[in-house]
Amino acid sequence: MSLENQLLKWYLINKRDLPWRQNKDPYSVWISEIILQQTRVSQGTQYYNNFMKRFPNIEELSISKESEVLKAWQGLGYYNRAINLHKTSREIFKNLNGIFPSKYEDLIKLKGIGDYTASAISSICFDEYNPVVDGNVLRFLTRYYGIKDPIDSKTTQNKVKEIGKKLIDKTDSPGDFNQAMMEFGALICTPFPDCNSCVLSSKCISLNNNEVEKIPVKLKKKKTKERFLNYIVLIDKKNNTIVEKRVEKDIWFKLNQFPLIETNFKVVDIMRMSSFKKFINSQKTPIKIEKYSRHNVKHVLSHQILQITFHKFKIEKEISSGINLSQLSNYSFPVPINNFINKKLF
Repeated sequence: MSLENQLLKWYLINKRDLPWRQNKDPYSVWISEIILQQTRVSQGTQYYNNFMKRFPNIEELSISKESEVLKAWQGLGYYNRAINLHKTSREIFKNLNGIFPSKYEDLIKLKGIGDYTASAISSICFDEYNPVVDGNVLRFLTRYYGIKDPIDSKTTQNKVKEIGKKLIDKTDSPGDFNQAMMEFGALICTPFPDCNSCVLSSKCISLNNNEVEKIPVKLKKKKTKERFLNYIVLIDKKNNTIVEKRVEKDIWFKLNQFPLIETNFKVVDIMRMSSFKKFINSQKTPIKIEKYSRHNVKHVLSHQILQITFHKFKIEKEISSGINLSQLSNYSFPVPINNFINKKLF
């Protein structure tokens, strides 16, 4: 039996019962694919269900405020995904009469939709013959065909795309075939596979050459960057504090935060730093500090280690235009700040 037919047979028997597979609605598939780009299915399913309950269709998403979308996305990370979802929903609803494009070449023009997502939507929902290439597919096909070129190079990804194209063109169900490849990589050809349970093992080149553990090959990892973030948490006698929106586009863009002082080193005494004095002076009237405490946390991102310190000050002066602590749950914060609020602040 051919590879593509074996895959399809395996998929129809073993596929997981996932909520976005209940129909071929492009909106549902789009939301699921964006969520799952950087999230495991086990975690992403609950986020998907909550997101779809809050924004059940493209109109509801398009008329919502960006802050509401970011709030629903809180905890998933990579918040540009949510920002692009919102922008694209407005583009589709306003300029395309709320109708999702059915062609790959139209889908890929939309913000936040690249080759993988356009291929997934066009094949699953509209039966176009566009093979998907994600991490699971790269791992599976490079192992099966014994490809030792680095999978994080564009050349290798294009090579795998060409292989996928030849395979998908032989099938009658491009959507099922794409999902079969992704599912096989997720459940069988995992980073630490059980080759004994693999129905394709007899023709797997890397297994036959005893090279499963060596493939896929990756280029050297990016160097991890360490950053030091100092959040200034002022709390007045009425339990008001200062909250601002992050404008830097590196991490957590458009999420909320406490006033931030970023340094190149671990701060021992924030009150001696000129940047802190400048911040205090910007409050216009003198601030009398009644109580100070410090809370440290380490937060690891894909290529960054964030050494975070929350400097909490009880102050006598009332904060004008402050946010009451009881209202903080209405704002979208990145995970470490949200954890601090829930565990340390009150």
